[in-house]
Amino acid sequence: MNGGFTISEQESDKIKKIAMRLDNALEKMAVEEVVHYFSEDCEIELLNVKLVGKDGVRKWLQWLFKHVSEIRFKPVIILVEGNVFFEEFIINAKLHDGKQITSKQAEVLIYKNYKIQSLRLYFDRLDFADAVAKDFVSKGIVKQLIKKSIKELT
Repeated sequence: MNGGFTISEQESDKIKKIAMRLDNALEKMAVEEVVHYFSEDCEIELLNVKLVGKDGVRKWLQWLFKHVSEIRFKPVIILVEGNVFFEEFIINAKLHDGKQITSKQAEVLIYKNYKIQSLRLYFDRLDFADAVAKDFVSKGIVKQLIKKSIKELT
């Protein structure tokens, strides 16, 4: 919800522009530029982990950039309602070993005074497990998990 207030189309456009700048900073892997978009008391939730404050943002970025050498975002759907920004997007990333990953993801950003107070990021970790599995056994296990997880749907 939007906290019981409405915002103008101009304010909604400003939130969209800030989110686009955030994506650009992430693509440049500019840690401190990304951190700038978050409030001091922000929270980030991903993979059932909660990170708090700007140190939490840095921890998330350190984890992300440890695994990818390049990242690009392609928006699919963007919605702004009050101070809530929702985006479905596709990530195309390159790992440090050169492997490519494509992952469809979603995020919910809650803004306060045009700073991100909350980021919730949703994605399928199996998108990455398949790419990082190194040996024959690990690759086989990941393929079986993927196959089994959608068995009744196909």
